[in-house]
Amino acid sequence: MTRMTRRNALGVIAAPAALAATAPVAQAQTPPPAFTLLLVNDIYKMGDDKGKGGFARAAGIARAERARGVPLLFCHAGDCYSPSLMSGFDQGAHIVAMQNKMGIDVFVPGNHEFDFGKENYLKLTAAQTYPTFAANLRDAAGAALPGHKDSAVFELGPVKVGVIGATFDPTPQLSNPGDLKFSSTMEALRREARRLKSQGADIIVGVVHADRATDLAIVRSRVVDILLTGHDHDLAIAYDGKVVMVESNEEGNYVTAIDVAVTVTGEGQARRVAWTPTFRVNDSRAATPDAEVASIVRSLEGELSKELDIDVATLASPLDSRTGIIRTQESAIGNLIADAIRASTGAQLAITNAGGIRANKQYAAGQKLTRRDVLSELPFGNATVMVEITGKDVKDALENGLRDAPQGAGRFPVVSGLTFEADLKQPQGSRVTAVSVDGKPIDPAGKYTVASNNFMLDGGDGYSALGRGRTLIGLTDGKLMANEVMVYLRRLGTVDAKVEGRAVLK
Repeated sequence: MTRMTRRNALGVIAAPAALAATAPVAQAQTPPPAFTLLLVNDIYKMGDDKGKGGFARAAGIARAERARGVPLLFCHAGDCYSPSLMSGFDQGAHIVAMQNKMGIDVFVPGNHEFDFGKENYLKLTAAQTYPTFAANLRDAAGAALPGHKDSAVFELGPVKVGVIGATFDPTPQLSNPGDLKFSSTMEALRREARRLKSQGADIIVGVVHADRATDLAIVRSRVVDILLTGHDHDLAIAYDGKVVMVESNEEGNYVTAIDVAVTVTGEGQARRVAWTPTFRVNDSRAATPDAEVASIVRSLEGELSKELDIDVATLASPLDSRTGIIRTQESAIGNLIADAIRASTGAQLAITNAGGIRANKQYAAGQKLTRRDVLSELPFGNATVMVEITGKDVKDALENGLRDAPQGAGRFPVVSGLTFEADLKQPQGSRVTAVSVDGKPIDPAGKYTVASNNFMLDGGDGYSALGRGRTLIGLTDGKLMANEVMVYLRRLGTVDAKVEGRAVLK
């Protein structure tokens, strides 16, 4: 079943175009809403893109929603402090400055909140004026982190709404949280739901950063009544008559509101609460940007322009870094980046991860590539590394990269100096059918130098095979990956990268 078909079968609206935009005004609902839940998630870019998305428009939507006069809980389901152009300079501090102006009631960290390490994460959360919820996050000794909550009860209209937050379970494999401990989202939700109900909560809301498989498991478990989620970047609304699940796309493009009508009968042990949801999708194109946040954005973008709007190369052919392309198949921009890190290290081969390529845009032939473009594509601040590993390890690394295929995944391998063929109908771990170097089959026992990035060398995205051999260039010796790509582009002058058959998937 394809990804779209799977979602349609679940009653999930995955395509933004499928939903008509609605302004944040009162709509017919009987009885009228007792409270509104507002969700944003996975927002990285400061400004809008052709009048769509960005922090100022998302903040404007939140301001308009509060002006309706209905009790509101504004929730953020994570992924914002990284990656972005500015986060490469200030490690996410500018995001806190903007979000401190937005009136967020519940913030759940996503995996990207930890990209610059544990100490930076704690520094940012200490600077927040909004609370962080993460019931499955603890320090190395098992204690809750400063300023963090597991759950809380909010009195909204006539009901008590219990809210639980949970961050992304696999964060240690995807980011850099140091010795912080991440436990099961499901177990944390069950534990806190029991606690909240004992405190009189009438409705349980889970705000999580979780992949869709976890989301659906939560829905099936009935552990919460309403699930607000992030991570998949979908515009998704699902309701099976018992549990609601909502995700608000990405970049503040759409901000979903759930109006909850409530009927309360009886008192004490006989008290019963019935509720019904109505969904509204705020299209940011129709939003009035919040003036205060917009002022911060303009100031920051002015600073960036001085450093970033400098040409480094001209494109002879188009490039496409859209997420759905680079995470599922060979791409010209992926080949270009892999070639650059191989050249910068002098390695025989290069393997990097598609998830590190982030701008999600298309470039036309003839366009000038700028420093801004390169840093938008490679915002994580990763360093180039080089290892010496066996041919078997190379094949194992490719198998790991194809583990989730044909579904798109950040671990998808972007390569240089080799070609490979794979049969995606085969079981995970047994999909790569051929690997060639210089036109010859790779020698399983032979030694090969492989360029990559420090995140993958540390086992990020499951690339443990890269760490099996000898490290020739490590983190302390490596150079900033984005800078090395810029050096390579300047040397080329004119870039004519193409899809060449490096990855043949069947």
